[in-house]
Amino acid sequence: MTDFVGRRRELKELREDIARTGLDTLSGRKAKAPRARVLLVAGRPGSGRTALAEAFVREIAEQYPDGVLRTRLTAPGGETVPTERAVRDLLEGLGHTAPAGAGEDDLSSALRTALAGRRAIVLVDDAADPNQVDALLPDTPECLVVVTAEGPLTGIPDVRPCTLGGLDTPSAVTMLAQHIGDIRVTVDPRAAEALAEECGGQPAALRLIGGWLAAHPKASVVDVSKQLHDMPPSTGGPLARGFRLVYESLPQPAQRTLRLLPLAPAGVVDSHTASALAGCSVAAAQSTLDDFAGLGLLHSSRDGLFLVPGCLAPLLQALLEAKERPAEVQLARARMLERTVRLLHSCRAMADTDEDGPVGGPEKLDGLPRALRFPDRRAAATWLDSRLPALSAAATVAVADGGLDTLARRLVSGLVRALVDHRGTAEAAPELYGLHRLVLDVAERRELHREQAAALLNLADLDAETGRTHEALERYRAALAAGKAANDPYATGRAMESVGGAYQELTDWHRAADWFGRALSQALARGERADEARLYGRLGNVHTYAGRYGDALRSWRAAAAGYRKLADVPGQAKALSEMARVQEYAGRPEESLHTCREAVELARKAEDQRLQAALQVRLADTLDRLGDPAAARLHRSAADRLLGDDPAACEIRSASD
Repeated sequence: MTDFVGRRRELKELREDIARTGLDTLSGRKAKAPRARVLLVAGRPGSGRTALAEAFVREIAEQYPDGVLRTRLTAPGGETVPTERAVRDLLEGLGHTAPAGAGEDDLSSALRTALAGRRAIVLVDDAADPNQVDALLPDTPECLVVVTAEGPLTGIPDVRPCTLGGLDTPSAVTMLAQHIGDIRVTVDPRAAEALAEECGGQPAALRLIGGWLAAHPKASVVDVSKQLHDMPPSTGGPLARGFRLVYESLPQPAQRTLRLLPLAPAGVVDSHTASALAGCSVAAAQSTLDDFAGLGLLHSSRDGLFLVPGCLAPLLQALLEAKERPAEVQLARARMLERTVRLLHSCRAMADTDEDGPVGGPEKLDGLPRALRFPDRRAAATWLDSRLPALSAAATVAVADGGLDTLARRLVSGLVRALVDHRGTAEAAPELYGLHRLVLDVAERRELHREQAAALLNLADLDAETGRTHEALERYRAALAAGKAANDPYATGRAMESVGGAYQELTDWHRAADWFGRALSQALARGERADEARLYGRLGNVHTYAGRYGDALRSWRAAAAGYRKLADVPGQAKALSEMARVQEYAGRPEESLHTCREAVELARKAEDQRLQAALQVRLADTLDRLGDPAAARLHRSAADRLLGDDPAACEIRSASD
């Protein structure tokens, strides 16, 4: 069953607007830019603007073979969705992943590039201002953009709004009949028409009243119409009157659950959220949510989630503020966040599972009731994917609250770990970037220098991985300052090494060597042998790039000695391999040959075939330079045998070119 009825005139108008030659709404001149046509469906919340846009898109979808992309620009609570989030949603719909931390301009450019040459529809729901929409517009006239908003979007060229009023009376009566059945309408058609007029033909009001009548089959249509008519003008318009009728008919526990729903992050509710907010059982919460959906108070989705209608959000918020004490609201929010933390713990436990359950035994789920446990890894991953927008919103709300920082830190930490465990760091990077920024907000507010350093290091790493080296360098320096304030040697050492890595990426060899040297001095002072060996190697690399071969050889020799003390045979083999390369660069082929053979033996002990093959190729090149082509051919043949069908073979064979 669908609530969409009528609107034939509006649908015809929208179809005609696709081919209409338009004008720039600001200048009055014909639009020149070859951008996508933008159609606007304008109407007050509850007018059915989204339903009309969806119905229109269904009618014309066959003309756009590359599909329909959807995004929403206003959350149910009225908060504006960041443009960055909306663009990422559209890119994901196209199968593209944008770099973590990318700015709005870069994301918009990536979206336009991804849509170039496509014939697709972009459906933008509940736009708040033209700047939001402008960032999403494709540069190709083959695409169509359909926008819903409350009013005109002055500033977007070539847009004429299709403005919605109430449904005509026959369509409104048809919508009522969808909920209450044809018989109750046929028995007293004039009463049905009067009720439709009391609802102002507003689809959201008709949905509420129709849902209430369906739940009360003995109620008279005439009586309901009279009740709405007799409400004082101060109650508000048709939607507010319909909402009041439905709300006041609910049992007290259900009323309270409904009042608390504005606390649900991003307007997304499930049985666990409602259970935690209301302090009732999960089963009771599920039953209540099903009832709400039947009454039109919530929209239900296929994945077991419920959405708070945007048109009802202000009414629910007003009830929350009028009926609930601030302390009770804070307690309900804390219960909800605590439940979310426990679910994330359960989700993480299922990320590392085998057929017998979580690796590490049942103790990973100790303390969690059965209702909070997932049956398997797939169920946990599905829960994480479907709830991710709400989980991210919960983290943002918790951090912004300011009074729940302990819970906020646990929630963000749990979400970061769940994403990494289920998706891996690379795939989860865009979400992780935002979460690390939230950690930084709390750490700065609470002057938690250790956590501040960790968040800055994580953000800087993501900046560095996506090519924003200067931004990464600035954050690494800030992390160093925070690490020093926390007297945290790990953070300071890691930050100094990372500053050196950033300068290396910027080809500033002098500064890179200086910072690697500082990190090495700290590692030496603390006796951190593994860090010493690695940092000697990083110094060796920088000196090699700078052409300081003597310094490079000393560093690589120290690295090889460090790995030998650690009994790290692969590390020692790789260090000797780099030594051989530097000796070759320095014009000392005999020494390079000797070092390379030593490295081959170590690589053989380590059973590292790719390293053995690379060293065999290096030996062959060195022997060629020493005038022994026959021996060189033998080593190349050995490399070929080691590589076999390895896809990296071409890379290794050409490494010395």
